[in-house]
Amino acid sequence: MAIKIAHLRTLSVVSSCGNIKDAAARLGRTPSAVSMALKQFEDELGGSLFEADRKTSLTPLGRFILNQANDALANYDRSVAAIQAYSKNEIGRLVVACVPSVAARLLPEIIRSFVAELPRVELEIQDMDSAAVLRSLRQGQVDLGIASLDKSDPFFEVEELFSDHFGVVVPAGHSLVGLGRAVRWEDLRGERLIANGLSMTLRDSTYRALEADSQLTVRNVWSLLALVKCGLGVTLLPHLSVPLEDPALKVLELGEGPLRRQVTVLRRAGETPSPVALLFTKKLAQEIPILRQCYHPNGH
Repeated sequence: MAIKIAHLRTLSVVSSCGNIKDAAARLGRTPSAVSMALKQFEDELGGSLFEADRKTSLTPLGRFILNQANDALANYDRSVAAIQAYSKNEIGRLVVACVPSVAARLLPEIIRSFVAELPRVELEIQDMDSAAVLRSLRQGQVDLGIASLDKSDPFFEVEELFSDHFGVVVPAGHSLVGLGRAVRWEDLRGERLIANGLSMTLRDSTYRALEADSQLTVRNVWSLLALVKCGLGVTLLPHLSVPLEDPALKVLELGEGPLRRQVTVLRRAGETPSPVALLFTKKLAQEIPILRQCYHPNGH
């Protein structure tokens, strides 16, 4: 027996209207077409739906089917509305893993704009270092990643967002502040160098030798900066990772390099992104260059 959703809707509307003419007008069909649809439905069922031709009273079979039909139609209509809203970016869920510096410095304004435009979309931001971003994306735990990818990986589709050059982060009263020039590698000899997840991606051989002697590694940026402020050492970080408003820290220009990290938005290769993911990626590409001027007015 092939019961179609159109059969159920016809029964529901005819029962509500109590006659074929008004039901046909509501359904946007001719009265003869509605009558034929009801007859086909009754033939499929092997019984009558209405007690008489006037369609004002349902048979027991008709009442049972109408109850089922109303529930099915409500679920169907909700599903269709959800499908249409999803395809138009009006609903959906997006999970984004992001490095902390971008999550704290650049994403708030982007998220403010995004949720204002799409208030019914669920958005979850998880901040973590680049290695964890890549791992979460690879394992299918997130939809998009914002991270540094230091080498090509065919598992990911990559779209570059911006590059951010490294500086030397020191306490405000450190002797390196008074150099009057960019810091060189030789200036860091004898300094207690604190390694971190970002500095460990640098390929410069001289720096690698300096960092090899480091006895302290801190991967959480906020903990790292706290140690620098306490005078426990100096470190290398991209400029965006250091809060400019913190008077206890200084970011000194590095005269070696240029040494930069490339920040990218990533998704799993070979998968079609959701409409919401595409829209969020587009908003990142449009707004991040503008927002970065607030932190790096010289374009660094």
